[in-house]
Amino acid sequence: MSLKIAPSLLSADFACLGEEVRAVDKAGADYIHIDVMDGHFVPNITIGPDVVKALRPHSQKIFDVHLMIEPCDPYLEHFATAGADIITIHPEAGSHYHRSLHAIKAMGKKAGLALNPATPIDVLDHVMDVVDLVLVMTVNPGFGGQSFIPLMDKISAIREKIAQTGREIDLEVDGGITPETAKTVVKAGANVLVAGSATFKGGSSHYASNIKALRGE
Repeated sequence: MSLKIAPSLLSADFACLGEEVRAVDKAGADYIHIDVMDGHFVPNITIGPDVVKALRPHSQKIFDVHLMIEPCDPYLEHFATAGADIITIHPEAGSHYHRSLHAIKAMGKKAGLALNPATPIDVLDHVMDVVDLVLVMTVNPGFGGQSFIPLMDKISAIREKIAQTGREIDLEVDGGITPETAKTVVKAGANVLVAGSATFKGGSSHYASNIKALRGE
């Protein structure tokens, strides 16, 4: 699977999000990663489905929406309708994440499951036939710009699980991704890199070179 770069809008200029989405799209982003936080499941509040809907006309790239909200079920349809292409949830954010993942698929969207640093990989055991993306958090979610937590064994073990399914499932890593840490997580098996600070640093004139650096080019 080819390496995909997913700039996280958490590090974008919120005063001009539409412009920022267009800029990273033009700069070579594969996915647009949208972090949704509720101030309850994680200690921060970001955006809701109306903002996703407002951003949708600004790019045809995959909208990779990461829901860090609890409960998540009441909002799945709202984000699906708003224009999300992938909706990723946490197993801790609902009583029945197997059902939640099936609900996302029933809406015609790809379903992802996110694992915090302390979440064991056995949460995947009975949903590998459903998920289209597994997100490994290499920081504790809630804020951008945190230091990378090396979880190479966890990433490698999940890549092995994916290989056993025979399905094409994205293995995404988010948290402290830089051109340096990108190399290690890709070597461990990741094929999607979420990068906020590393993409948006320096302003829009640097986005293309920042994305190339993440690709190792």
